[in-house]
Amino acid sequence: MHLAQSGSDEPVRAAELAEAAEVPPNYMGKILHSLVRAGILRSVRGKLGGFELAIPADQLSLRQIVSQFDDLREGRKCLLGRDVCSDDDPCPTHERWGQVSERIDEFFGTTTVADLMDQPRKPAKDSIRR
Repeated sequence: MHLAQSGSDEPVRAAELAEAAEVPPNYMGKILHSLVRAGILRSVRGKLGGFELAIPADQLSLRQIVSQFDDLREGRKCLLGRDVCSDDDPCPTHERWGQVSERIDEFFGTTTVADLMDQPRKPAKDSIRR
């Protein structure tokens, strides 16, 4: 989101991204390089280097990003961890989890980074005064 919202034609430095995400810089570096290897980001070397989106925000689905770090393979997993969980041999959560799982899968597949940028930001709970 930070890269897409930067509003600059210049790459964004890893340190700035780490600060924005509130994660250690070395952890952010690993994340960024994973996304570069996946073709989601582009790394620019040099004094003015950094990272930029390799895919336009309106074409970059959340599934493309999240699948680099979490197993989002087709088909859902049993919520209770059973190896075999199907309509023929369902676990107690099968029907209800199936409905939720399908909605989650649809969300990650159809929501783009640009879609999230269009959402108004709400203040964090800590910043709300009573």
